[in-house]
Amino acid sequence: MSQSHQPPWGQPPQPPVNNPYGAPASPEHRPKWTRKRILIPAAIALFFVGVGIGGANDPAEAQTAGKAQAAPSATVTATATVTATAAPAPTETVTASPEPVPTVTKTKTVRVTVAPAGEDGTSGGSGSGGDSSVYYANCTAVRAAGAAPIRSGDPGYGRHLDRDGDGVGCE
Repeated sequence: MSQSHQPPWGQPPQPPVNNPYGAPASPEHRPKWTRKRILIPAAIALFFVGVGIGGANDPAEAQTAGKAQAAPSATVTATATVTATAAPAPTETVTASPEPVPTVTKTKTVRVTVAPAGEDGTSGGSGSGGDSSVYYANCTAVRAAGAAPIRSGDPGYGRHLDRDGDGVGCE
């Protein structure tokens, strides 16, 4: 009755061969990332050292350095601060009163022309159909007299007041 104590889901996982928590590997089996970790920073450092050396031997600097020596220079800085405070301006209050508006009176003059009466007391025959004792020069005069609209047969009616010829003028 020997039973295996194996779980129903299978074999337990085996530990990895390169255990990061274990003893370091031998130097000949060193992983490739350690080489990159050392060589890349060293190459970058050498690059910057070379740039520094190359910049120090600039021929243009060597010519100017031989001709003129660097001398200390004095720098003088003067700072002036002026603060001006002005007195507050006095406040002036102006009260304006409206001027009276002039009154405009319009005067309208109406000119009424009356035809002379004949011997029999009637006016001369104008053939307009209305009483000729009243004459209006235009529709403005008719409206000013309060006779608008004026119809055929009314005193003062004339064909010159009726544009459309329907017998009613100054519509």
